[in-house]
Amino acid sequence: MKVAIIGCGAIGGYVGAKLALAGERVTFIARGANLEAVQRRGVRLILADGTEQVASNVMATRDCVAAGAQELVILAVKAHQLEAVAHDVPHLCGPETVVVTMQNGIPYWYFHHHGGEWAGGVVRSVDPSGIIARLIPPETVVGCVVYPATELIAPGVVKHIEGDRFPVGELDGTSSERVRRVSQCFARAGFKAPVLEDIRAEIWLKLWGNLTFNPISALTRSTLADICQFPATRELAAAMMTEAQTIAHKLGIVFRVSLEKRIAGAERVGKHKTSMLQDIEAGRLPELEALVGSVVELGRLTGTHTPHIDAVYGLTHLLARTIALSRQEA
Repeated sequence: MKVAIIGCGAIGGYVGAKLALAGERVTFIARGANLEAVQRRGVRLILADGTEQVASNVMATRDCVAAGAQELVILAVKAHQLEAVAHDVPHLCGPETVVVTMQNGIPYWYFHHHGGEWAGGVVRSVDPSGIIARLIPPETVVGCVVYPATELIAPGVVKHIEGDRFPVGELDGTSSERVRRVSQCFARAGFKAPVLEDIRAEIWLKLWGNLTFNPISALTRSTLADICQFPATRELAAAMMTEAQTIAHKLGIVFRVSLEKRIAGAERVGKHKTSMLQDIEAGRLPELEALVGSVVELGRLTGTHTPHIDAVYGLTHLLARTIALSRQEA
C-alpha cells in the first residue's frame, strides 16, 4: 500500500517504520532535522526489548505535491498542529484515499455522523475556524486510537516503550471495505488494529487518561507511576475522570472498563513521561486544547459542572502561555 505519514515524531516514526519494514511504500512528510535524518539513513527503531531495526526503504520529503496521491494518509502530528498541515493534505489525496487521524483527544470530526441533537456540530477548541474540516473532509476519515508509548530520542530515532494497539473505525460505525483494508495493513506491520463499531467510545477511553495524566504530569514534572502512586494526584486524577465520565455518558458513551482499572492501567506503564511532559521539557507547546480544552467545551455543551478539569486546564493554559512568550523572546 502507498502510505504517506505526515509527521515523523514519536508515533509517526514508529508507525511509518513498522509499515515500511512490513513492505508498504512509505513516504514521510517531515521537515528540519527529522527530514534530514530520515533522508540520510531512514528511521531507526529501538524496540522495548532493546533490539533495533532500521527502516531504510522509506522516502522523506516536505513537498506533498511531489509525493503525489496516496492510498493511505496518516496524520501523525499533534492536534494543535493539524491546521498548519491541513493545506498540504489535499495534495496527497485521490478519489479513494483514506485519511487516518492519530491525534489524541476529541477529534475535529467528532460530531460527523454522530446522530442526535449534536449531530454535525463543530468542536471549536480543536477546529476554531472550521478550516481543518474543510480541507480534510470527515467523509475521507477513518478514526484511530493510539495506545503505544514511544519517544523520539533523536532525529529519526524512535524508542518504543510499550503497546501495539491502534484500533480503527468508521465514523458511522460501519464495517466498510476501506476500514478493513486499513486494519489489515496495520496488522501486517505487527499492530493490533481491530475494527470497532464505536470508535468514539474508544477515543473517550484513551482520553479519560490523557486529559488527566498529561496535564498533571506537565504541571508536576512527574511520570505516570509517580502520579498514580502519590495519593493527592491519584485523587485529583480520579476526580477529573469522574467529571469526564459524566460528560461522556450524556453524549451516549459507555466505558468498557472501570475508573480504577483505567488508573491501574496507567500505573502499569511505569516511569513513563507523558507526551505533554515531553513537550514541556523540550520547550514545545503542549497538546492542550484537544486533550483538555475540548472536554471543557463539551462540559459546557452538555451542562456538566467540571471544577477539577477547569482548574487543571487553567493552570496548564498559563504554563503553555508562559512557554509561548519565552519562545517569542528567545
